[in-house]
Amino acid sequence: MSKSNYWLSERTYFEPLFNKWYAWPYLLPPATASRHLVNTHLRIMNSFVNNHQLHILASRESVMTGGEFMNCTEEQLSDIRQLIDETSTRCSDMVRLSNSLRDLEDILRGHTTGESVEPLYSAVPEELRGYVEIFLDSEHRPSYRLIEPLLYKSNYYKPSLQSVSLGLLSTSGDRPFVLSTPRLADENHVHLQVDFNSEIIDCISEARNRPVDIEKIHELFKDSHTAGGLDYREIFVDKEPKRQHDRVQNGVRLRYTGHAGFLVETPDISLAVDPVIANRCERYADDVISFTELPEKIDFVFLTHNHQDHVNLETLLQLRHKIGTIVVPKNNGGSLFDPSLKLMLQQLRFTVVEIDELESIRIPSGQVVSIPFLGEHGDLNIRSKTAWLVEAGGKRLFFGADSSNPDIRLYEHMRDLLSNLDFYCIGMECVGAPYTWLYGALHTKSVSKKIKESRRLNGSDFDQAYEVVRLLKPKHVCIYALGMEPWYKYFMGIEYSDDSKQIVESRKLLEACQKMGIAAESLFGKREFHSSEF
Repeated sequence: MSKSNYWLSERTYFEPLFNKWYAWPYLLPPATASRHLVNTHLRIMNSFVNNHQLHILASRESVMTGGEFMNCTEEQLSDIRQLIDETSTRCSDMVRLSNSLRDLEDILRGHTTGESVEPLYSAVPEELRGYVEIFLDSEHRPSYRLIEPLLYKSNYYKPSLQSVSLGLLSTSGDRPFVLSTPRLADENHVHLQVDFNSEIIDCISEARNRPVDIEKIHELFKDSHTAGGLDYREIFVDKEPKRQHDRVQNGVRLRYTGHAGFLVETPDISLAVDPVIANRCERYADDVISFTELPEKIDFVFLTHNHQDHVNLETLLQLRHKIGTIVVPKNNGGSLFDPSLKLMLQQLRFTVVEIDELESIRIPSGQVVSIPFLGEHGDLNIRSKTAWLVEAGGKRLFFGADSSNPDIRLYEHMRDLLSNLDFYCIGMECVGAPYTWLYGALHTKSVSKKIKESRRLNGSDFDQAYEVVRLLKPKHVCIYALGMEPWYKYFMGIEYSDDSKQIVESRKLLEACQKMGIAAESLFGKREFHSSEF
């Protein structure tokens, strides 16, 4: 590396890690992290140690992606044993916290009289004392809320467990499914033992668009503890990226950036919804909008709900240096199943605004309104979810993500607010992940198979989406967030066939829109619309 200017290679991918597992939103709040550490990570790793042959066979079958099978080799068996031992040692207090949550719920189940809960405070497990409030609901059943800000200030929040893995798409092959496989240092990766607030993350990310000299690169890495066989110099190239941002000169440009992501730009502002930005590799070079094509500043990021394919820490951390404000829905305030997005993102140095349903954020030449979001969360009382109505440059764009429509009366009440939509964008993963996929680890009693299958994380089917389209009559309908792009399989775990229900229901909506004279399409990869065209 003798030249002065280097850019981060577009083939370089970045994975934030928590205790060597891919970091998604439920692994940062201390309470949910402790439950997943015990009931997901340790359980799967122990299963691999006890029967690694089964895991290896299952991981070779593409249709098994998304299952609880670790994608590791027999040679890595000793590394997994070591990670189990390290977890049991350095995370012993988190293991106790997880057990204390279980014990607290057992105590509360035993309180059946409906009388005052005050005497129960003395029975709260020591690890939770001072971090919970116990209360009774209107039917005199006991429950509790976590005092979440205090937990972030406690020893249970461990930035020391955070690290970063960097790899090259051209050499490492397909990325293993993130929810079932830890990231171990190997010859194809370099692991940096830095927390998510480290300056090195922002400096590396900025190098996607702005060149950095060789001395700065050495300086960034020299004081960082690294592991793995990939030389950090290999993730940089001496050629400026060919694809760069093209500034909007007039009107409104709407770009689909993949999965549930949209970028809305005018000459005055840029905003992103649920950004999950793909890395560019040879196979999909022309199919994605990648980091180098994003604007120099993203004034606002709007997040719809707290699932890893919508609040994607991998993307958000790489965009932190250019994000102005992140806007998130309000949560329930202390519920184990509904941790605060605002608190979590504030730990990561983001400026965050939290808004409630039907509240709005003013933007140049318009506003963004929070629209009630029903369904897709296994019938849990989760409040941190919202759709977004973006009004910009005289255009009206609705981003519904995975919301469903179990009661059309909601949209009837909002008909005036949602009239004259230029775009209605809705996800139709109508057979979603099983209930336990994201929430099983949080339970302190086993969840029956009947509940697991009945309460899947479903989005809209044809009937639900069609009812809204027929009511609102938008000019353009876009179906998105199906997880169809193959480059997202590492966190979606989805593989469809032509007769998959999600595909069949989506086709039915496209056909129905055509009969109504409404332009409609199913989005894939990237797509661009300009206000002069709609």
